[in-house]
Amino acid sequence: MTATEFTWRDGERTIHFRAGVIADSPEIIAGAGWDDYELLTTERAIGNASVALAEDAVAVHHVPPGPINEVAGRVIDDVSTPSLVALGGGRVIDAAKAIAAVRGGRVAALPTTLSGAEMTAIHRLPEGAEAPGGLIRPEIVLADPPVMTTLPEQRLRASAMNALAHGADSLSTPFANPVAELAALRGASLIARALDAERARRDPAALALGSILGAYAIDSARFALHHVVSQTLVRTLRLPHAETNATMLPLTMAALIPRAGPQMTALARALRCKRAALAARIEELGGGPRRLSELGAERDGIDEAVAAMLARPELALTPEPPDAGELRGLVEAAW
Repeated sequence: MTATEFTWRDGERTIHFRAGVIADSPEIIAGAGWDDYELLTTERAIGNASVALAEDAVAVHHVPPGPINEVAGRVIDDVSTPSLVALGGGRVIDAAKAIAAVRGGRVAALPTTLSGAEMTAIHRLPEGAEAPGGLIRPEIVLADPPVMTTLPEQRLRASAMNALAHGADSLSTPFANPVAELAALRGASLIARALDAERARRDPAALALGSILGAYAIDSARFALHHVVSQTLVRTLRLPHAETNATMLPLTMAALIPRAGPQMTALARALRCKRAALAARIEELGGGPRRLSELGAERDGIDEAVAAMLARPELALTPEPPDAGELRGLVEAAW
């Protein structure tokens, strides 16, 4: 069973998790002492929110498509207040975090997908900018399960695989710990059970909570092989984020089996499969086979992508870090 309603106070942040919470967002935000704020959102996301949320904002900014460092750089000069409310998917929330980190501000996050961005201090900064106080995570999270699970089925499954990847990639880093492991495996189990059900009978709270827990795990234990590969492909080949994660996850988890056998066995159990069937099970949950070429990737960008992967320090958090040949093999296997 899943908890369908809770308030979680965790350090400097408070997470409100329940159906309908976004409709109550103006009262919750005002009650937290946010008298003035600016709203970052998209056309799609704003349709899921209380009208008062936009009406009460000092200004409303629509976040354009593109890499986080670029879109944050395009919006930052239009923002004048330190308090930002981010209503949308990972791009919107990460852009708000980036701007607030540079400006010394704060963020309230209202997620409309399973990106997990609302739970992490993992984000890029505008090009050439610095964050005096370091990267930040939102102080207020309003997680509304029905709103977080409204994407069309194939896009929803891609978003769910992105969420699954957060917990899965955190299991075998040097910063892995019992709390993060519990969150990652519980989140994986919830995501799998939800996706195994027909959409009409699916529990949106299970998917949303699975995403929250997976993001909590990666924020605690950090990431390694999967996110180094997927994030780099997204950036260098300019591919869609969730779909790229869904494409690579079966391959990266298979690559971790000989490196982190016990952790991958635990992940397989959470997904209700044998370890040898882990890649196939993830592919099934993701809605079937996906290919980088179908996402618009060009083969002449592979060399640049592999070089960028090797340059990332997070790759060293992978047990027995792969070399260029293995990284290239992973990418080509996904073509």
